[in-house]
Amino acid sequence: MERGRMSRATSGRPSELPMRVQDTNRMSMVYTTPKSKQPSFGKLNIPKPQSVTSERRTSFFGARRSVGASMPRNSTMSGFGGTEKIKDTRPLHDKSFVQQCIRQLHEFLTEQGYPGTLSAKTLQSPSTKEFVKVFEFVYRQLDPTFEMPNSKVEEEVPAILKALRYPFVLSKSSMYSVGAPHTWPQALGALMWLIDQVKINWSLSKQELLFSDFCEDSDNIEEGAEYNKLLLDYTAEAYSKFMQGEDSFDDVDEFFLNKLKKLYNVDETLLASMEEKYRILTDEVERLEKDSQTDRLMTKRMERVKLQADLKKLQSYRSNLESFKANLENRASELSDELETTGSHLESLKHEQNELQVRLQNQKFTPADVERINREKRELQQTINSLSKSLEDAEQHKWNEEIALAKVKEKTELKVTEYHKLARKLKLIPLSAENACGHDFEIRPFECGPGSMVQHKMQIQMLLRKLVSDVEEENSRLANMKLSLEESSEQVNSNILDKSNDLKQLREQIRKLDERLDSDMQELAQEEQDWATEVDSVENHRTLLEKKVNYGYDESVQQLKTAQQQYHLVLQETNEERRTVANNLASVFTTAANHLSITEKCLEDLHGRVQRVCSKAVEEDDAAVQKLRETLKSFTSKANSL
Repeated sequence: MERGRMSRATSGRPSELPMRVQDTNRMSMVYTTPKSKQPSFGKLNIPKPQSVTSERRTSFFGARRSVGASMPRNSTMSGFGGTEKIKDTRPLHDKSFVQQCIRQLHEFLTEQGYPGTLSAKTLQSPSTKEFVKVFEFVYRQLDPTFEMPNSKVEEEVPAILKALRYPFVLSKSSMYSVGAPHTWPQALGALMWLIDQVKINWSLSKQELLFSDFCEDSDNIEEGAEYNKLLLDYTAEAYSKFMQGEDSFDDVDEFFLNKLKKLYNVDETLLASMEEKYRILTDEVERLEKDSQTDRLMTKRMERVKLQADLKKLQSYRSNLESFKANLENRASELSDELETTGSHLESLKHEQNELQVRLQNQKFTPADVERINREKRELQQTINSLSKSLEDAEQHKWNEEIALAKVKEKTELKVTEYHKLARKLKLIPLSAENACGHDFEIRPFECGPGSMVQHKMQIQMLLRKLVSDVEEENSRLANMKLSLEESSEQVNSNILDKSNDLKQLREQIRKLDERLDSDMQELAQEEQDWATEVDSVENHRTLLEKKVNYGYDESVQQLKTAQQQYHLVLQETNEERRTVANNLASVFTTAANHLSITEKCLEDLHGRVQRVCSKAVEEDDAAVQKLRETLKSFTSKANSL
């Protein structure tokens, strides 16, 4: 500010020199040629290496300080180019989000022909070697000539991400254990960010930029002699008027703008048409977002209907299984009976075989008789084998039934043990217990037959019901007695409380009268002292106020003069800022149009991906339905065979 005041005092003009130099750099930024740029990895602006004569190209996303400037120019959009750490807002520790990223990574690698073995299970917790291979494959989509070094890979990967302007930090130590649960989400997030940059690079390489038809030689014109000469002429003319004391350069700016339009072949109608197209596309994007939300809701509703239908099918299938289980149990009982019959028949056949063997040893047979006997022997052997197999199956089924019976018996014993514990707590067991009243409440499940067990159970239930009713009657009697005692106790307590309150009131009245008398005496003495002190303080205060009023008036006059000077200075700065904002808005529209073209391609990719996911989900549902049908058919066939 001091340097600005000195400059204004020497030149006799209301503006400041540093502000004008900054305005010259700003004008050169607005009218630069829209060129085909490399994709910006994670930031909206990546400046390319500046040459000696390229000082005029600056980014409006950050504040710039010119040489000799006394005050920095504050920019409303300086946050885009800052170097402060950005907090990662992606839910990398959400399991569903991590699984979604893994599926997208698997689809990308599969579509691009990843050379190594790849599976979704491997991507759940990959090793460092596998991660480096995947990273190298993805990065080659940006730089086909890239080769990952064999040594110090843990340092190379974070360095590459930092060079690509990855907005978050991926530490070197995390590269030693990539597949760990606390490091894999961050590494996966870096891979997904790199894949997004690859897709942006593809979309930019496949389409022309929005203003690519302004000039055929747009890559070289800004570095050419015509542009440099035009810029130098504009700077010299503006600076000459500035030194002459002028503060507005609208005519110079208009002349320079016309020259730039002629140099770059700017088409005003094309700009208007592009703005209209941007507005239409914005409305279309909003409509598509609303439609996608509606479609997503309908999809979830359809999935809910399908799941409800599947639940009903499973419930019916469960009921069928229970009926099938009951049929199998009946079949098992029939097979056991048949097994006993078959065993007795087998014993009779063995006895008959022994008799026939004795007869065979005692008799002589012809060859025809021997052949007939052998044939009958083979038939009998086959019958014996089939019966033996049936016997083994029956014994196995018997063994299974015995195991099930043992489990049921064990559960019954546990329940009886719990009952006995509860009965002992209630003093119902043994017969001499306090609440048993000579009755036997103990359950002995396996000491008597089923009929006597049921009779014993009914007897215990009747005794327990009677005991419960007696306890409830006693409880109600005691509760009534307790209520009557509580009422009498409350009445006595209320009488005592009333008397004590009356006594407290009398004591409080006596104490208040004593305190009031003492306070009145003290107030009279204090008032006399206060009046004397107040008269002295009022005199002193009046004198002090007179001094302060005189001093404040002089200081207010001085502040008014200073404020008027600052008002003129702020008014000039506001005019400069207004022109800066107008020029920045033109660049914002250019950037927004470029971003819109990129957004169109991303929406097309997203639409195609959604269609693939939907088709895949339909195929998986059909496969699951087919599998359930096959399972039902197999159960039906087994049931029919049994």
